[in-house]
Amino acid sequence: MDWAINLVIGNIISLIAGIFIILSMWVNDEKKAYFYQFLNAFILMISSVFFFSWTGVVTMAIAASRNLMVYYDRLTMKWTVFFIILSVILGVAVNTLGFVGLLPIIAIIQITLCNYYLKTIKPIKTSFIVNSGIYIVYFLAILDFSSAAIESITALIGVVSLIKLILDTKKEKKIN
Repeated sequence: MDWAINLVIGNIISLIAGIFIILSMWVNDEKKAYFYQFLNAFILMISSVFFFSWTGVVTMAIAASRNLMVYYDRLTMKWTVFFIILSVILGVAVNTLGFVGLLPIIAIIQITLCNYYLKTIKPIKTSFIVNSGIYIVYFLAILDFSSAAIESITALIGVVSLIKLILDTKKEKKIN
């Protein structure tokens, strides 16, 4: 296929994936957040093919699998280590983008560790925001503008949602 057609198709698919990343930031339920994260990663895996980002395909496939395990409460320390090792080995093996291709690997390691260690919504939202920051840089570098825009909006929504959650928690504590 022509690169321009791939670019358009990839951006359209990424835009669809973006709906789910935004939903994951907006909800205050851990399970729903991880389910939306699964859908986002799965759809981004598909869009990465159109950008010829093989690191993106691999890391998004791993992320989708990991997010399902978190959703079903099956992510153990052994699985966490497995996903990190798999991400590094496969991500480096298929990386054709130099340092830019390492960004999804860094992002998946960061979020995998957070998936295992973080159990409440505030730190989970914070980890999602940090992860979005890494992906904004990556998406801009591979010319996936719709994902970069969506991740930017997502990070902003995440910050607003986190601040609202913190303020609501403070109000609850004052009432009790």
